[in-house]
Formats: sequence, C-alpha cells, structure tokens
Amino acid sequence: MNMSEPAKFPTENLRGILRSDVDMSRHVSWRAGGRAQRMYQPADLADLAAFLHALPEDEPLLAVGLGSNLLVRDGGLRGTVLLLHAALDELRIEVDGSIYAQAGVPGAKLARFAASHNLGGAEFFAGIPGTVGGMLAMNAGCYGSETWDKVERVQVVTRSGELLERTAQDYDIAYRHVALHAGQQELFAGAWLRFAAGDGAASREAIKMLLEKRISSQPLQLPNAGSVFRNPPGDHAARLIESCGLKGRGVGGAQVSEKHANFIVNAGGATAADIENLINEVQAAVRQQTGIELHREVRIIGENLV
Repeated sequence: MNMSEPAKFPTENLRGILRSDVDMSRHVSWRAGGRAQRMYQPADLADLAAFLHALPEDEPLLAVGLGSNLLVRDGGLRGTVLLLHAALDELRIEVDGSIYAQAGVPGAKLARFAASHNLGGAEFFAGIPGTVGGMLAMNAGCYGSETWDKVERVQVVTRSGELLERTAQDYDIAYRHVALHAGQQELFAGAWLRFAAGDGAASREAIKMLLEKRISSQPLQLPNAGSVFRNPPGDHAARLIESCGLKGRGVGGAQVSEKHANFIVNAGGATAADIENLINEVQAAVRQQTGIELHREVRIIGENLV
C-alpha cells in the first residue's frame, strides 16, 4: 500500500491539519498497529463539514476519538482517518438544562461537567475510556447505565458535509449496538443529553469512587482497549475467560490481563497481529470449553501484512 499517496481532494480552503502515512499506534490505546494513508484533524465542526464536502464519495473514512476501542492491523489502513478528540470538544449547558457535548469530549470530562452543574446520573461516563462520539456509536456503558439512556437527540454530519439532528427513533439501539435505520454513512458530531437534578458534591464523590474502582480492578498501567468482549446474556465475559484458565495467556507481546480477564494488554512490543491472534484464541477456547460464543466489543480494521 502506498501510504504517501497525495490527497485526491482540494485542501486550500480547509483550516485543519492533513498528514500522510500516519502511525496509528500513536492514536489507539493499545499502542500497536499499522499506518493510515491519511489523517485529517479538523479545526472545528464547520471545518469538518467542509472537509467532508470536499471528500470524494468513494474515499474510505474512519472517525477516531481516543482510539480506545480500535485495532488497526499491521498492514495499515487505506483512506482517511478523522482525528476528532481535539477538534470537536465543545461542552455547554443549554437554556433548557440539557448538556450539549460534541463528539470529541471524553467521558470523564462530561461526568465532571454534569457534576459541576449539580446534575446527577452522568457519573458512569467517567468509567468509559472514550469520547462522546464513540460512546454514541456503540451505546457504551458501565455499572448498569448506557449512553443512549441519557440522549435526547444527536447531531450528525453526513458524507456530503450536511449537519442533521436525529433522535433514538432513527436508530436500532441495543446492548453495545447502534445502527441507523436508513443505512447511510453519517458521523456523530455531538449530542444533547438530559440528566436529573442532583447534588454536585455527591456526584463528584461518586466519580472519585468509580475511578478508584477502575484503578483497583483494571490493568490501567499497561496499554489496553478496555473490555475486549461483550458480556453474554446473564453472564460476564471476564468470568468465562477466567474459568477457562486463560488469565496470563500470551501471544507475542499481547497478554490476557492477570488483573481482569476481559482485558488484553500490550505487555511490551505487541503487534496488532499478536493482539488479534490472542483475541481469536480466547474466543476459540471459551467456545470449546463452554459452548458460548464471545462477541468482540473492540473494532478490528485494516489489512494484514503480506
């Protein structure tokens, strides 16, 4: 793949940063993987819309926030990656009391912002290692709460650069699953979220306790992508993996965490292939020993090395 191939679209009126041949291991939380043909970091939402308007319809496109749910195979990625976490970072209280959060806002920042305005029910966002755009795209959640439980409406940008608003009725929403009924490709640009009146001090204490629980129970000292597998109905992926004796199982530099079995960590020098092969090994072992098929939460894209 020619990663240095020049962009095929006009850039003279754009205000963001366009780069070629970008090492994606610097932009995913596993710190492993191949290179992207191009990356564009928009200046703001208007600039993102202008960029998409200039983009050829057949250009492969991927939006990335903190890269905490993503693995790019070692052979790299064709097309353009949109780096959104530093660009779509607007966060505000609306006159009706809802919170508007753009797609690049991290979950922990959203949780603390809600607490600072004495709103309750946003605390769980501090436990999700991603941004609003990614949380909307997969209905991320933890500790019994899910993103779309709090969403009033969302703002999306189409491939042609048009800004639209949608509600939950426009999507098929389930556990770790969100799909637009219309089927066209759109990117989440932001959301309006509704929270109940609460006690800011109590919310801040709840956030502190939740983060302490994360630190004590998850291998945050090593590069990881959070929970690798969805919990099957009535069970937990971590329990199943541990029951199969897979804690500590390794492939190359990738390892099933000794601290939390549903985490695969980069213990040092892991390639994307190491991580993907270990994911496949865990799935196969759990299937063979329990008859249960584990489904990935993490997204794996790109090409294998030839």
